[in-house]
Amino acid sequence: MTALSQPREMETSVLQQLSTLDRFLPVWIGLAMIIGIGLGRLFPDLNDTLDDIKVDQTSLPIAIGLLGMMYPVLAKVKYNRLGDVTSDRPMVMSSLLLNWVVGPALMFALAWIFLSDLPEFRTGLILVGLARCIAMVLIWNNLACGDTEAAAVLVVLNSVFQVAAYALLGYFYLELLPGWLGLQETSIDFDLWAIAKSVLIFLGIPLAAGFVTSFVGRRRKGDAWYENEFLPRIGPFALYSLLFTIVVLFAIQGDRITRQPLDVARIAVPLLVYFAVMWSVAFAWGRAQGLNYPRTATLAFTAAGNNFELAIAVAIATFGVESGQALAGVVGPLIEVPALVGLVYVALWARRRFFVAESATT
Repeated sequence: MTALSQPREMETSVLQQLSTLDRFLPVWIGLAMIIGIGLGRLFPDLNDTLDDIKVDQTSLPIAIGLLGMMYPVLAKVKYNRLGDVTSDRPMVMSSLLLNWVVGPALMFALAWIFLSDLPEFRTGLILVGLARCIAMVLIWNNLACGDTEAAAVLVVLNSVFQVAAYALLGYFYLELLPGWLGLQETSIDFDLWAIAKSVLIFLGIPLAAGFVTSFVGRRRKGDAWYENEFLPRIGPFALYSLLFTIVVLFAIQGDRITRQPLDVARIAVPLLVYFAVMWSVAFAWGRAQGLNYPRTATLAFTAAGNNFELAIAVAIATFGVESGQALAGVVGPLIEVPALVGLVYVALWARRRFFVAESATT
């Protein structure tokens, strides 16, 4: 086997490297949507039943689902790598610029361009743009032969930034910026504290739990046990929780979805544009900065992915389970998985095309 043939063989096995759960995620999400719509028809009073017991403004079953989505993801983070953030200042600064300036601004622009007449979906899409990826990015980065150590550091950085900056950025993009630009205010019900409280509950609690789990588990049992035994056991629960939440959302919103399917489909268009543009800009930026292929790929995938779990949690807690904002967040992972799998193939092609010397030596 020649060195140059290796990337081509890796391209053909990208889907095979995904677990069955991850490989068919769009299928599972689609089935969850169908089941949810069916349940909504059978139990039209489901929302009132779920609303009897609440965590803050979110029904207890949905709150459990939202927390279940986040905890396994945050337990994977290597928090001991946070001290390494300063070791590669140019890449870290590039990642911060792309994730917290370019990404939200791009999604804000796309939301207004494509969904100017659908304010709830527009708001939901903006919330997605503010939630930077801290989970699936590790999978895409690995499949694209990115720098796993750099990805781990950037995931930690994004996790910390989301707790500190998400609510403030939400206020800026949902209230201040539309007013400055003379655009219609996103929501008269917008409340900065409501978003901040949602982030503290649905990101802060699992972040603290994930940190404690990682610290104690690695210290007592070692990294090998934690990575190879513990994480594979809890990992699937993130997907199970996501699917449970989707079933409930579509059970409650099924009538609206079946009556306005084109409105739902319109959410997919700006998302597809976002993934393509964001990834391309980040990849080109890494190339222009002189980064090698693994770090360029890592920069691109950490910039392009989004934390839909957090966006869904914030949308439900702030605007309600029946809101268009929540629905926009749910549609997100249905589009993200095939889009980023496609971008893995693009990355491997770009490796052969633009990093010839590196490809020849690997």
